[in-house]
Amino acid sequence: MAQSAQPSLPTIGIIDFFGVRKASIDRLKKAIGAVEGDPLPKSKGLVEDRMELVNLVVRARLEAVCCEDGKAVLYIGVEEKGAAAFNYRESPEGTAKLPEEIVDTYLQFFEKLQTAIRQNDIAEDLTRGHSFMANAAARADQVKFLPLAKTHEAILREVLRTSVDEVERAIAAYVIAYVPNKATITDDLQYAMRDPDDGVRNNAMRSLLGLTILSEKEPKLGLKISPTWFVEQLNSIVWNDRNKAATALLTLTEKRDAQILAMLRERSLDALIDMARWRHLSHALPGYILLGRIAGYDEKRLQEAWSAGKHKPLTEEIIKELTRKKK
Repeated sequence: MAQSAQPSLPTIGIIDFFGVRKASIDRLKKAIGAVEGDPLPKSKGLVEDRMELVNLVVRARLEAVCCEDGKAVLYIGVEEKGAAAFNYRESPEGTAKLPEEIVDTYLQFFEKLQTAIRQNDIAEDLTRGHSFMANAAARADQVKFLPLAKTHEAILREVLRTSVDEVERAIAAYVIAYVPNKATITDDLQYAMRDPDDGVRNNAMRSLLGLTILSEKEPKLGLKISPTWFVEQLNSIVWNDRNKAATALLTLTEKRDAQILAMLRERSLDALIDMARWRHLSHALPGYILLGRIAGYDEKRLQEAWSAGKHKPLTEEIIKELTRKKK
C-alpha cells in the first residue's frame, strides 16, 4: 500500500527579528536553517536551541504567524545578556477547578472560534468590556458566558490566580471578562499577564483590551487599567505578548497621557523601534503609531503617511529624533 503524502509545511514569506542589538544577525539566520521562500523549519525547539548557542543570546523564541500573501511570517524574538526582559511568575500549584459547565461551554465556543478564524470571520465588538463576535455561532456561546461568569466569579478568580492547570487558568482568563462588575477583575487580569503560560497571558490580555476600551468609552465606571505591565510586556521575547500589549497601549495612549508616553520612552523604546520596522504592515502599525505619539507627531500626519504608503521614511525620521533625544 502506498504511503500517504505528508502535509507540506507553510512557506516563509517574511523573517523578522526583535530584541537583537549586539548578537550576530548572520549567525542567528544560519541557526534558523531556512530563508524566505523556504518551508517553515520542522522543529521549533531545535531552532531555538541553536539560536541560544549564538554569542550573547540568553533566550530565543520562534513564532510563525499568518500571513503575508498567503505565506507565514516568521518572528524571531531574542533576549540578549543584560537587555531588558519580561519575567513571568512561577507556576501556581493550587487544586481549584472550574465548574464543568464553564469548561464545556468554553470548549464549544473555542471550536466555533476556530471555524470563524478559518473563514476570516473574526470581527468582534469589545465596547461592552467583553467580546461579542460578529460570527453568530461563536457569539451564541459567548452570550452563555454572561450568567456563568456572574454565578461563578469567585471560582473564576481563584482558578486564574492559583490553579496548577494552565488550561483552566486560560479558560478563566477569558470567561472572567463577562462578569457584570468589571472593576472587580482588573487586578486579577493584570496579575495573569505575568502567568508563565502563553495561553493564559493571551486570554488575559484579550480580556484587558476589552476593559481598556470600555474604560475609555465610559470613564464614569472608574475602571483603572494600569499601563505598567503592557509597557513591560513589549520587552517579551514572545511575539504575541508584544502584539497584544501594543494593541492595548494604542487605546491607553489615545489621549496622549504624558506619563504613559514617558514610561514607553524610558522602558520600551527599543522594542517599539523593532516593531515599527516589521515588514508585515498590520503588525508594524501599532509600533509606528506609538512611536509617533511618543515623539509628539500629529495623529493626522501619522495616519495620512500610513494611508499613502509613505510611513517608512516617516518611521525612520521619528526613530532618528527619539534616539537623538535618548542620547
